[in-house]
Amino acid sequence: MAKSLIFPNHIGIIMDGNGRWAQSRGQPRIAGHQAGVEAARRIINASVELHIQVLTLYVFSTENWNRPLGEVTFLMSLAEKYALEEIDELHQNGVRVQHMGQREKLPATLLESLDKLASQTKNNKRMTLNLAINYSGRLEILNAAALIFQAHHKGEINIDDISPMDFTYFLYCPDVPDVDLIIRTGGEKRLSNFLLWRSVEAVYWSSPIYWPDFQIENLSEAIKFYKDQNMRIKSKR
Repeated sequence: MAKSLIFPNHIGIIMDGNGRWAQSRGQPRIAGHQAGVEAARRIINASVELHIQVLTLYVFSTENWNRPLGEVTFLMSLAEKYALEEIDELHQNGVRVQHMGQREKLPATLLESLDKLASQTKNNKRMTLNLAINYSGRLEILNAAALIFQAHHKGEINIDDISPMDFTYFLYCPDVPDVDLIIRTGGEKRLSNFLLWRSVEAVYWSSPIYWPDFQIENLSEAIKFYKDQNMRIKSKR
């Protein structure tokens, strides 16, 4: 059996429930986001140890701009702080980091931090970490279609010859493979515009656990679910 069937090469995580985690403790929502960063650090390190090839974290969607201004401002500053503080450890662990999403609307200082993080880690091979910030699956596909049209207009490609593999080249982070396992915390059972093009064969696993409480054993449980699903499908063939 192919390795991708017995162990996920690419895991995507919708990190949901930070605000509800904080509110259940009588704390402001930003406390949940701070705790969520610690959970992200924990799961990134665990993924490296588990030899996951690609990890994509849904940090901030384009829909999240509709949140209160104070919360959005805090999230932007928190992402910038994380990017600056984690450079050395991520680099030492052999993690290559990429920003996945639109650059428009993001603060210049955050973009500078993300660019610095990407530049310093670009040659690392142990794991690729995609930070989906200002990300929308639909807009990613629309953007790719627009780029294909532009390339066709310039005579660089023929639209009639475009294959799904060719289309992938125009997505954000084009070298990222399809996602094998999508994990969503917080109990919701929706994709919420996440990795739409790359999720056609993905196994979806939802957990009621809020993201700040998500532990390594929960990640292992999700991976076991992935293995079981693929073994069940294989047995029917």
